[in-house]
Amino acid sequence: MLMPKRVKFRRHHRGRMKGLSNRGNEILYGDYGLQAVEPSWITSRQIEAARIAMTRYIKRGGKVWIRIFPDKPVTAKPAETRMGSGKGSPEYWVAVVKPGRIMFELAGVPEDVAKEAMRLASHKLPIKTKFVSRQAWGGEADES
Repeated sequence: MLMPKRVKFRRHHRGRMKGLSNRGNEILYGDYGLQAVEPSWITSRQIEAARIAMTRYIKRGGKVWIRIFPDKPVTAKPAETRMGSGKGSPEYWVAVVKPGRIMFELAGVPEDVAKEAMRLASHKLPIKTKFVSRQAWGGEADES
């Protein structure tokens, strides 16, 4: 499971997820990407499940990049606990994802394989996503 090795503060505020992603919204490493269409918190378990679904389908061919990292702790109080007595302890970690963010990238496989791998991965995530390719971005294509 992904999580930070150490953090400056153990507990975070929840925050707001308004607006579009202004960084991490272009394909940088691979040829194909999975782009978020809605804002959400993506847990480390969901990221791992999506990664496994993709790598299983491409049968360990190609390369997968995970472009999001769960660095926000989410706290929870124990069940049947009275109100008050402070904030709960950190239970799991989430990545804050806004619309436009490229969450996964893939290279070294044909487009139809990449599309199906991303479709399987998107079923593991709690948000709507869309499949994007480097050619659709108008980025540099393979001229070599």
